[in-house]
Amino acid sequence: MLIMHIHIRVKPEFIDAFKQASLANAQESVKEPGIAPASMSCSSRMIPTRFVLIEAYRSAEATAAHKQTKHYETWRATAEPMMAEPRTRATFTNVFPADEGW
Repeated sequence: MLIMHIHIRVKPEFIDAFKQASLANAQESVKEPGIAPASMSCSSRMIPTRFVLIEAYRSAEATAAHKQTKHYETWRATAEPMMAEPRTRATFTNVFPADEGW
């Protein structure tokens, strides 16, 4: 399992639009067989322009397949202009075996 934390800072005027675009992407992403349902988006309580997208993939191939989907392409084209700076990513692997129902 690969877990990615994508850190994003959004321009203040785009907070709501970014949330909407990210929700639409997430709703389609969890339908992909290679994405674990644990994927989520979080926003900072202290700094509302800061977001962390947490994505859990069952394999490296699943990450590549996700980036080829229409909903990801739509999210990227919509969300990137809303970002105040380039997003950053940290990639992790699970320490404990993932539950099969995950």
